[in-house]
Amino acid sequence: MTSGTTLPHSARPTTAQVRQLPRLRQATIGPEYLDAMGHMNIRWYMAFYDETAWALAGALGMDVDYFHAHQSGVFALQHYIRYLAEVMPGDEIAIHGRLLGVGPKRFHWMGFMLNETHDRLASTIEALVAHADMRVRRIAPFPPPLLARLNEMLSEHAALEWEPPLSGIMTP
Repeated sequence: MTSGTTLPHSARPTTAQVRQLPRLRQATIGPEYLDAMGHMNIRWYMAFYDETAWALAGALGMDVDYFHAHQSGVFALQHYIRYLAEVMPGDEIAIHGRLLGVGPKRFHWMGFMLNETHDRLASTIEALVAHADMRVRRIAPFPPPLLARLNEMLSEHAALEWEPPLSGIMTP
């Protein structure tokens, strides 16, 4: 691993700062989540982050009912995951979400996985997601009411007094 892929402790938000964000997912890590090294396998990070993304979308009004009613959906365009500290069996995790940017067709968000048992930031995900018209399976603009909700949440999250540890590789 090169120094460019690590996240210095000084650039990481504190657990207290992360807890200012909505908690979108929580779990206790059981043996079914482990790999041969005895810690949580990487596939489960993505599974938990996927569930977190759906919770974030639901909080914005983009639930299954919305998608069916509007014949729309979302497409994940990019993900960037950082693994910062092991998650072990029996650990309690909580994932909090922060909206980082909004464009006419996309939003940029970040998830923060806290290891609640050890009070530390275990992982982050940064993702770019696009709104889609499922009739043609193409990226499409957000309807105005949904764009307004996205911008409202963005304003709330932008008002926080700490900067998220961005990768610098994606924008809405």
